[in-house]
Amino acid sequence: MMTPSILKETSRGITAIEMNDSLLEQRKIFLTEEVNVETMTSVLKQLMYLEEKDPSEEITIYINSRGGEVINGLAVYDYIRDMQTPVRTVCTGIAASMGAILFLAGDKREMLPHTRVMIHDPSTCGRYDGQKPAEVKEQLESLMNIRKILCDIIADRSGMSMKTVRSKTQKDTWFTAEQAIENGIATKIIRNNNKEVKND
Repeated sequence: MMTPSILKETSRGITAIEMNDSLLEQRKIFLTEEVNVETMTSVLKQLMYLEEKDPSEEITIYINSRGGEVINGLAVYDYIRDMQTPVRTVCTGIAASMGAILFLAGDKREMLPHTRVMIHDPSTCGRYDGQKPAEVKEQLESLMNIRKILCDIIADRSGMSMKTVRSKTQKDTWFTAEQAIENGIATKIIRNNNKEVKND
């Protein structure tokens, strides 16, 4: 896919700048694909660059992702939470599964009016055919440990009780923007008329 460019007048004349580069200079990062090692490496590099450039100026991450790999997503979540630079996350479509966890990483968590957030328990992609009981047990213990980590994050960032979080993550639970505000997942709904709903 061709990346759109914009024309910018500089001391050297009119220069074509790729849209992605221009948005990065505005401290805007986009996560619109599956969470995996490639996308998370890209997000980490952008975060590191912007943090080094100005550690005090806010970074905005726009998220429209159905999720993906837990370990790679948690690496970026941990990095964001450890940054001195303030990070704002904006849901621009769907923030589901690990996409929802990354959305929760923001100091400010904003949603467009018709966007959705979804949380659920992690699932295993492993196959148990031919595996010994001890191997299956090890995989299940690892899965339960990951579930605890994700539930802890959701409870900590939203303010929901652990009992409520565990109940909601037993299945796919979808939140409208208004419901995300009510449950502490989001902190603001972005309105076109500049009116906003905040979680007080």
